[in-house]
Amino acid sequence: MSATEPSSHLPRLHRALGDLLRAQRVAALGTLDAQDPTQPFVSMVPYALLPDGAGFVIHVSGLAPHTANLQAAPRAALMVMASEPETGPVHALPRVSIDVRAEPPVPHSPAWERARGAYLARFPEAEPMTALPDFRFVTLSPTRARQVAGFGAARTVEADELAAVLAYAAAAPAP
Repeated sequence: MSATEPSSHLPRLHRALGDLLRAQRVAALGTLDAQDPTQPFVSMVPYALLPDGAGFVIHVSGLAPHTANLQAAPRAALMVMASEPETGPVHALPRVSIDVRAEPPVPHSPAWERARGAYLARFPEAEPMTALPDFRFVTLSPTRARQVAGFGAARTVEADELAAVLAYAAAAPAP
């Protein structure tokens, strides 16, 4: 199986990770402060999966601190986690922290059109915002991840494995 072929034969933890990324729509984005790179900054961002396991796309305002932070230092991290149950323990919530490299595609380029298409497929209500001059798409290319699938089930996922997981997640029907 190539990294871009979705497969129902993925290992259980790969499928669990892909299902988590497909089911959730927002992530915590960790960046370094553009004014003081020793200071971390975390914000919430809606995300979409790019086709073929290529990564993620976010749509950000030029007025947002995380946008300036990504321009100053394109290395960042996304954290996606399962929804908290109404009752019961939360320590074993499935979650993943993904190291990414951010890059804004050139407006109206094929990469931009692909990012826009993936984002609007997930968030069609955001279409009017795509015409605002201070908003832009940013693609996030994953380099590795740390998955916690539950209590005692933590592992590092390297970029090639992550590409297969993302391809599976992008190709599977929404839960």
